[in-house]
Amino acid sequence: MYGEGGNHFMAAIRRNANIVNIVHNNMVYGLTKGQASPTSQRGFKTPVQTEGVHIEPFNPIATAISLDASLVIRTFSGDKEHCKEMLKIAMLHKGYVLIDIFQPCVSYNKINTFKWFKENVYKLPYEYDPTDKVKAFEKSLESHPFPIGVIYKSLPKVILEEALRDECQIGDNPLYAREVDCRLLSNEMNKYI
Repeated sequence: MYGEGGNHFMAAIRRNANIVNIVHNNMVYGLTKGQASPTSQRGFKTPVQTEGVHIEPFNPIATAISLDASLVIRTFSGDKEHCKEMLKIAMLHKGYVLIDIFQPCVSYNKINTFKWFKENVYKLPYEYDPTDKVKAFEKSLESHPFPIGVIYKSLPKVILEEALRDECQIGDNPLYAREVDCRLLSNEMNKYI
């Protein structure tokens, strides 16, 4: 999502598509052969990056906030109750939701282990206000430990599906359920023959 899917990530945020984007962030490409991922920490060594990663990791939370994502959440798979609570919040939200889930890769990441994640995250306090964009951005820049919880919640805004319906005057019927006037379609096609 943060590498090859980066443009889709940004486009979904900007359009405010009504989706929950769940990203399993284990700081390595764990489904291939363990090469560095966009969120791998500087210095992380892999079979491909034998001298270690030389660039700062991509910060998906800061990126999502800077693009004014509707809801930005981070959690840790090792805290089952917190993770479950965050997933519920995400599923009930209307608009684009990023839920970045820290989880260890037991095969290829021997640095960012379960123990490492457990020691390097903290829950946002109850009084934290996720609607304060400046504070949310500050939280997004924290690491070692990383904050987990609802980090940012934007002001309510129109979701992509509503915007398209209003702009295109589509109505309530989806395209597949509409009648097709084959005569009109045929007339249009004949213009190009």
